[in-house]
Amino acid sequence: MNRYYLEMGAALVLYVLVLSLSLIASQSLLDANILLRSLVALTPVLPAGLMCWTIVRNMRRMDEMHLRIQFEALGFAFAASALLTFSYGFLENVGAPHIPWTCVWPVMGLMWIVGLQIARRRYQ
Repeated sequence: MNRYYLEMGAALVLYVLVLSLSLIASQSLLDANILLRSLVALTPVLPAGLMCWTIVRNMRRMDEMHLRIQFEALGFAFAASALLTFSYGFLENVGAPHIPWTCVWPVMGLMWIVGLQIARRRYQ
């Protein structure tokens, strides 16, 4: 597990760095070509992809029991994230403030953590 934390930590640090640089660069490129601004805006996707790759690599190293726990946690995260985001979308129709799409991933991550706690408790 230590290798996973090191890889994920490095990917997260890289993500925060690239995201910060992307936001700063976007502010100075307001008059630039839309293609250049789009490329700069999408640069944080690369380290986010590294995070995905790190998660998949970690899951490939797991035994069957840990994979089952992850599977249940991800199933819970998928369903709970859908329920929460749909519900809030309906609330936006009646005047709740708009929340950007970039907030969906943290909801999914939080629901994954909740799902892991539920699944781990089940198999203790």
